[in-house]
Amino acid sequence: MGMGEEHAAGGAVATGAPEDGLLPDERAAASASEGSAQVRGGAAGAPEGGAVRRIGVFCVGNKLMLDDGLGTAVYEELVERYEAPGNVELFDVGCLSMDMLPYVRDFDVLLTVDAVDSTDAEPGTVFRFEPDAMARHSGATASLHDLKLVDLFDAATLLGYEAEGLCLGMQVENPSPAVVTVGLTPKVAAALPLLVETVAGELARLGSPLVPRAGAAG
Repeated sequence: MGMGEEHAAGGAVATGAPEDGLLPDERAAASASEGSAQVRGGAAGAPEGGAVRRIGVFCVGNKLMLDDGLGTAVYEELVERYEAPGNVELFDVGCLSMDMLPYVRDFDVLLTVDAVDSTDAEPGTVFRFEPDAMARHSGATASLHDLKLVDLFDAATLLGYEAEGLCLGMQVENPSPAVVTVGLTPKVAAALPLLVETVAGELARLGSPLVPRAGAAG
């Protein structure tokens, strides 16, 4: 496992724990169609005091290809369970493309949520990567999609755009079914709440916690 990489399985940090020693949901509690994108902006107010950073959450994947639809499943859970603060936007982007370049210009932080494979970890294991760690290597640091966040950043740098990036991923079991299949494999589906809470925890760490919707399942 390379630098900038952490992972958790079964609700506990396995190795490379965050510096604060907390799981994503504990940290959150402590802090309070390819080429087209669905977007959900927040209705809640932005945090008070100081400059508020704009944060884009890119949920990547194809829901017609079993576990490759993990990002879309996370997006749907986030929209159903939470209200986002005004400085946070949630996107169901399908697959990343160079059409996303303006978002590097418009946001201060970009967080991608994606399926990963070939990590030698159990399906359902959640990983946290810096963009370089996830995309410049192979094996445990490989996203399933050809264009990765670091590629987007590399292109954006040439245009003078700049943003902070973070990648959250989950080891999946079957991202390439023989026929079109909507849904997730059992282990990945069981671990979906952990990845959703990891996203919520990262947003809380960034000072922009999500607000649970009234009556939403925990």
